[in-house]
Amino acid sequence: QVQLVESGGGSVQAGGSLTLSCVVSGNIKRPNTMGWYRQSPGKERELVARMTTGNNADYADFVEGRFTISRDSAKNTVNLRMDWLKPEDTANYYCHYRHGLPTMWYGIHNWGKGTLVTVSS
Repeated sequence: QVQLVESGGGSVQAGGSLTLSCVVSGNIKRPNTMGWYRQSPGKERELVARMTTGNNADYADFVEGRFTISRDSAKNTVNLRMDWLKPEDTANYYCHYRHGLPTMWYGIHNWGKGTLVTVSS
């Protein structure tokens, strides 16, 4: 198993920016995929963005070019820079790690405890 420690959540006004960070440790295997999911009341947890060991990135449609994911595989960190935030972005954001790739998964999901992002109008 792996451990994920998140930071950077907080409260911002609509149109503002926020950067989330995550440090992953433990039994990290490659190839792998790291990224961010989010969940708000009444909705299922959904993918926000993810990036593979080879730096191939995927974004949810609702991102609409506003967010940028990055990772440092040497340090086992993954960041999410969020710009032009909207009130509907308000949610708990969870760091995520999984052994494998979107084309072939080898391991189970591993989650951080979550960090709250609140966007006010």
